[in-house]
Amino acid sequence: MSYKLYLKKGEEKRLISGHSWVYANEVAKIEGKDKNGSLAEVYASDGRYIGKGYINHASKILVRIFIRGNETDDEEFYYERIKKADEYRRKLGYENAYRAVFAEADNIPALIVDKYGDYLAVQFLALGVDMRKKLICDILVKLFAPKGIYERSDVAVRKKEGLAEIKQLLYGEVPDYCEICENGIKMLIDIKNGQKTGYFLDQKENRLTARKYCCGEVLDCFCNSGGFSLNAATVADRVVACDISPLALKNVRDNAALNGFTNIETMCGDVFEVLRNFRREKRHFDTVILDPPAFCKTADEVKDAYRGYKDINLTAMKLVKSGGFLITCSCSHYMTTSLFEKMLIDAARESGRIVRSAEIKTQAPDHPSLLCAEETQYLKFFVLQII
Repeated sequence: MSYKLYLKKGEEKRLISGHSWVYANEVAKIEGKDKNGSLAEVYASDGRYIGKGYINHASKILVRIFIRGNETDDEEFYYERIKKADEYRRKLGYENAYRAVFAEADNIPALIVDKYGDYLAVQFLALGVDMRKKLICDILVKLFAPKGIYERSDVAVRKKEGLAEIKQLLYGEVPDYCEICENGIKMLIDIKNGQKTGYFLDQKENRLTARKYCCGEVLDCFCNSGGFSLNAATVADRVVACDISPLALKNVRDNAALNGFTNIETMCGDVFEVLRNFRREKRHFDTVILDPPAFCKTADEVKDAYRGYKDINLTAMKLVKSGGFLITCSCSHYMTTSLFEKMLIDAARESGRIVRSAEIKTQAPDHPSLLCAEETQYLKFFVLQII
């Protein structure tokens, strides 16, 4: 007999609005018995059917609902859902490099599929989809006909699901670097060892937007493989690309060479210290770009993250020439847009500079967010002019 979960009174509201996560402490009782990772039916306290999802007793997220009707999780179901997710991106004009499946936002919780030219990078972030890895992989081969599929499930969140971190080839062959084209720029992507699934696809439109605000000398902090740096180099006289990772900086140089850019200089170092050194040297830039990794991955880390964001933004504001721009980002959903903006206001006040907002954006449309699930709305992109 399959699992049937009955929620505590009032706990169904968030789920009925479209959220998929059922937390263990929201459940009043469980009936039936099946194996971990199997489909479980979820009901409100009054017996109303809400939906079905995979159960995992090892996780605080007990069930991830993704079926609202009577469907079952067979091959046809996954084929149609993945196809629908990809069709949405195709209609928006994405072809070469984009996120084809974005987990909860595409109603396939815990599954990420990124397309890099002829190759796919995938993440299975929860037990249920991990158990159906072969089925999903076979469907991806049918839909995309890729030359190779590589799994990048080397993320800490899997430990909360009782799963080990893993990287492995799932299909075909995947080279050490594959070439994509973004905003007219060629990029070499390290699917096997790069950040996340190899590249930060969610910033593609924002990188193009950044070109409008780049001229003269640009400082790109936390540059990773050079997405912002290369876009800046199309219009700026000189770009300083800074990161703490020597491998990331090698990628920047390789990507610069691939495009024939000779106006990019790489600098290896801790961004916090680099910014302070520039401040002591009284060095200034026409544009400063800050695209750091998430400073907080849990709610408990928000206060410390706030201080960290404020530190680098305050220093960066002091480094921008009058009339220049600060482009600043946060990819942590715990650092909400309103909180991030408050931090920028505090930093501006303490910097002694007059700062005005020129543009505010979020993640690219191939990373859509659900209004009912704030976790899916995570990226903040602010363009500020320093008067």
